[in-house]
Amino acid sequence: MVRRRLDPDRATGQRRFTTQAFRYDGYQSTDLAYAITGHSAQGATVHTGIALVTGTEDRQWLYPAMTRGTDMNVAFVFTTPARAADPRPSTRPAPELGRYDQIRREHAGYPPGLPGAAVPGNLGLREPVAVLADVLGRDGAELSATQVRRRNLANANHLGVLHAIWTAETTVARHDRYRDLVLAVLPPGHRQNLSGQARWLFRTLRAAELAGLDPAEVIRTAIGSRDLAGARDIAAVLDARIRPRIDPLPPQPQGPWASRIPRLRDPARQAYLAEVAAMMDDRIRRLGQHAVTTGPTWAVAALGPVPADAAARRAWQTKAASIAAYRETYGYDHPDDPIGPEPSHQTPDQRATWYQAFAALGPVGGPDVRAMPEGQLWLLRDTYAAETAWAPRHAGKELRLARLGAFDAGLSAIRADAEAQAARKAGDHDRAKRHETLAASYRALRDLFQQREHTLAQAKADRQEWEHVTAHSRRLAIAADVELRRRYPEQKIEQLRSAEPALLGETESEQLPPGSGELNETVGWILDLAAQRQAFHAKMEDRQRLTVLSNDLAWGGLGEAFPSCNALSRDAILQPPKPQITPSADILRLVAEHDAEPEAAD
Repeated sequence: MVRRRLDPDRATGQRRFTTQAFRYDGYQSTDLAYAITGHSAQGATVHTGIALVTGTEDRQWLYPAMTRGTDMNVAFVFTTPARAADPRPSTRPAPELGRYDQIRREHAGYPPGLPGAAVPGNLGLREPVAVLADVLGRDGAELSATQVRRRNLANANHLGVLHAIWTAETTVARHDRYRDLVLAVLPPGHRQNLSGQARWLFRTLRAAELAGLDPAEVIRTAIGSRDLAGARDIAAVLDARIRPRIDPLPPQPQGPWASRIPRLRDPARQAYLAEVAAMMDDRIRRLGQHAVTTGPTWAVAALGPVPADAAARRAWQTKAASIAAYRETYGYDHPDDPIGPEPSHQTPDQRATWYQAFAALGPVGGPDVRAMPEGQLWLLRDTYAAETAWAPRHAGKELRLARLGAFDAGLSAIRADAEAQAARKAGDHDRAKRHETLAASYRALRDLFQQREHTLAQAKADRQEWEHVTAHSRRLAIAADVELRRRYPEQKIEQLRSAEPALLGETESEQLPPGSGELNETVGWILDLAAQRQAFHAKMEDRQRLTVLSNDLAWGGLGEAFPSCNALSRDAILQPPKPQITPSADILRLVAEHDAEPEAAD
């Protein structure tokens, strides 16, 4: 027997139910719960459908869940992704990941612990329509046997697999070559077997070789710089001497894989590596053709639309091939961002591949700074101060404090309202009035912090815009500085220094007195920040009118010198499956030979 629940009593807050009860087991179509799953509701029809979307579903689930109601269909969407329970033990995440997320939250102005601040890749509450767009873009349908076969053929010579084979076949030979170079140059009194620390020395020598230096010369310079007397670990000492010289140097373009085949003692392995290199070069070429045919979002965002001219299309295809090679080799699959952040020095090969892809993105990869005259290098180096002089202030710390203040003021207002309601029920109207006044004060403080948050958030967006439009020129200035230091290692060159304004946290905000007077003191620099935003937008409009000339540093016609960083709008319409890359001719030939064999051979 059940009774229908009514609205609670407004005076006492107690629950109310109808006096008439009825038998529940007589309703055969009633579910024994307040809700059912989207799978069990696929064949049901109701007058009102209410779907609960957590963000982990796919579009095959969302369509029936949103079409069960004849009169109305409503979706309640979680704006923060739900964390799936996984009782299975797994490896502990690296501590650097937590530190990276914390830095991202601080730069975005979110204090630790706020809702949505700890979500990887999401620094705030998402819009419900964005969550639904992700659900619509997630395909949960299983592939047919023909589609699986086509996908396997397309990925038979995947760069991730081929690069793993290449690394396994070349790493030992490269380390043996580095070991022989070190032992050949060491003085007679220090020749000994290298310790386990040699792997870090070999990694540094690999970075030097990728930067265009001769490893043997680098080793001789490191050994001849100071005496090795008292060195307990030769490998660690040499690594410590070489690394400060190598770390600032960017990797140089490496060329096709066929030109990187090392000399091995075994002719069979040498021929095997030649086949692998040929397959990798062919894969990269076909990746460029696939990008021209399909026009992925990351390629259009980085290189623009596919040109109609044949020569321009070939150049576009070459650049897209370099970017796609990095994405496929190291599994970077962001739909919009072409190559992501720069890898660390601990992965020299990945860093070299990243720089080769980065060279295809903009003017930095156009000229070779190693061939530039000295005067041009000094001129490019001086542009660093000019580019950083008009940088907007970094207001991330103040944005974090404003959001934290609004959050605390909102909680205090809720608490004061609850205290006022409790005092009113107890008959203490004087205390209730005091708490009501306090709640109104907290709400006014929350509104003030939210207004300040809006201004600071706009300043942060301006900072991101500036970082985007000046990224190429700043990197070129840094490359010119590195080249000058490489040419003149004995000359004392002043370090590159940014000419941007000092951080708010280093000037005004540190001088503000604590307490309520801080709110009045900060109004001045908030108004100054708004004025600086107007000057920045005027400067940005002037910069966006500039174009790179065809004869400027041999870059060619590049269009706008400072393109906008506005992201492409997300299309929530259902899209067809992503097309697969065309399998290579060798793979298709092997498959045809296999299919032509008699069944008895299987």
